Amino acid sequence: MITEIEDYFTKGCGRCERFATPDCSTRHWAAGLAELRRILLDLGLDEVVKWGHPCYMHADRNVVILGAHRGDIRLSFFHPALMKDPDGVLRKQGPNTQHPDMIQFTDDAQVAAMEPIVRSYVREAMGYAEAGVKAPRTTATFDIPPELVEAMDADPELAEAFHALTPGRQRSYVINLSSAKQSATRVRRIAKFRPKILEGKGALER
Repeated sequence: MITEIEDYFTKGCGRCERFATPDCSTRHWAAGLAELRRILLDLGLDEVVKWGHPCYMHADRNVVILGAHRGDIRLSFFHPALMKDPDGVLRKQGPNTQHPDMIQFTDDAQVAAMEPIVRSYVREAMGYAEAGVKAPRTTATFDIPPELVEAMDADPELAEAFHALTPGRQRSYVINLSSAKQSATRVRRIAKFRPKILEGKGALER
């Protein structure tokens, strides 16, 4: 997994065998990613690498993160429950997503066409960061399997990513892990799920 920001835009995130090949999703969406990066930097956001992806911060808080997939690119907001979405452009990333949290682009040209909306939504999110406003956090009402607790204790990056998930996404992993009868099976599943957790996805999301 990459640690240098430029690697993402030239090689990819480093999570799969397509890294640094022409088949990497970041190569397919190079033009759209470059446009989004230009907009976000022009707005004055701080650009860092988190979970192998370009993350943009303001007032010491995560605001948005970029992601490239086979069929689209996504600009995802970290505090979607706060967003007003006057243009109705926010979409849910999966069935376990509690709030619509991303602007999805299925064509590079859509980024330029939606630039005013992107700027407006990101400025709104930046305003919440400056004011220190956060949405009420839904309290999880499930017990985390001990194998996952141990894995997070030994892996701070995994712990940070898991606790940043929506309660629905956290629950999807708990349900999946709890269905395994043997501890060894749960340990294997955690190792398999780690990349998805770091990407902010639920257990059932692709």
